[in-house]
Amino acid sequence: MKILYIDHYAGSVRMGMEYRPFYLAREWKKAGHEVLIVAADRSHLRQTSIDVGDGPWRFETHEDIDYLWCRTTAYEGNGLKRVVNMASFVRRLYQFRRWMPFKPDVVIASSTYPLDVFPARRIATKYGAKLVFELHDLWPLSPILLGGHSPRHPFMRLLQHGENFACRRSDLVVSILPNTKEHLVEHGMKPSKFRHIPNGVDLEESVQVDARLPEGLSSWIRQQKEQGRLLVGYAGSIGASNALEYLVQAAARMTDKPISFVIVGKGAHLDALVGSATSNVHFHAPISKSAIPSFLASMDVLYLGWHKHPLYRFGISPNKLMDYMLAGRPVLHSVDAANDLVQSAGCGYSVPPEDPEAISAALSRLLEHSTHEREEMGERGRRYVRTHHDYKNLAAAFLHAVQHTEVDNG
Repeated sequence: MKILYIDHYAGSVRMGMEYRPFYLAREWKKAGHEVLIVAADRSHLRQTSIDVGDGPWRFETHEDIDYLWCRTTAYEGNGLKRVVNMASFVRRLYQFRRWMPFKPDVVIASSTYPLDVFPARRIATKYGAKLVFELHDLWPLSPILLGGHSPRHPFMRLLQHGENFACRRSDLVVSILPNTKEHLVEHGMKPSKFRHIPNGVDLEESVQVDARLPEGLSSWIRQQKEQGRLLVGYAGSIGASNALEYLVQAAARMTDKPISFVIVGKGAHLDALVGSATSNVHFHAPISKSAIPSFLASMDVLYLGWHKHPLYRFGISPNKLMDYMLAGRPVLHSVDAANDLVQSAGCGYSVPPEDPEAISAALSRLLEHSTHEREEMGERGRRYVRTHHDYKNLAAAFLHAVQHTEVDNG
């Protein structure tokens, strides 16, 4: 089978997010299928930049996966330039006759914003391929609810047209979020077209741990353990959506307990957190992705928090949470969503969001547990992820859904 996977922000392990297209493509290639990922050269998510040279696009095999990089307009932030960047990528997709290397059997439109579905539909129609719309987040609902944009704004109207078109004209709709079916049906999707395939983890990669943490961080962890302190860790972006201020507020309530907190990462809210943190909170610069498993395994408890938001009624599927669970450590999850993997796996405690008192109370309970009890909690999370979120199984489920989908000529 020849698979064309369109994702504006697609990356890889070495390049940085988004990881999902890379992991799925790698599994499909192992199974004997041919896969081309089409992505933009510009992305605010990747850690490395892409150089397409003098032409409008460039083919590259990266980490054994084939990519077509499309030249797009430079941008920063979420303003007008990002919209122009999206438009430049979609325009490149319409030029597919000039760069298409094969006749695809499947075309996947998966660029977060639902505008790539228009050229994806044209490509699928041209070659008689099946069209799959892969839903990451609900657009335009996400920018409306999270960004405060009016649904009457022309760009929001265009996004809504894209979502409606995707629901009506796709042969299959794969949602990363679990609770979106009713919403998509309201926008024209036939219920039989829906499949929920969440994010996952690469189990082979997870055992290739780089144990070389930065010396400063390694020394701090060693000192804390020698003092018999419970270590609560977080690794990732430090932005408005990560709700880390509530962890810092909880830490301020626990200065008299043998608990230390370490936050690894960077972001727009770092300075504010550092300014409000008590002495039991330690901050460290970002570490390499290959060193993250070592850091997570060195903690006693891992924290992930969210804000209160109606958007989460559709569910969440955070890669970070799966990495936490795979590390075999108890997770403290501050969340109110349609799904909660921590609760489902029984691998920690879930508390209401934006509630430092609830966070500190849960940490006090974890402090009272024996090391063996915390290890049992963590092991339940590891087993759950291995069973339900192995990319090898998710990739097989995705292809099974595609193979049992008929082209909708309606």
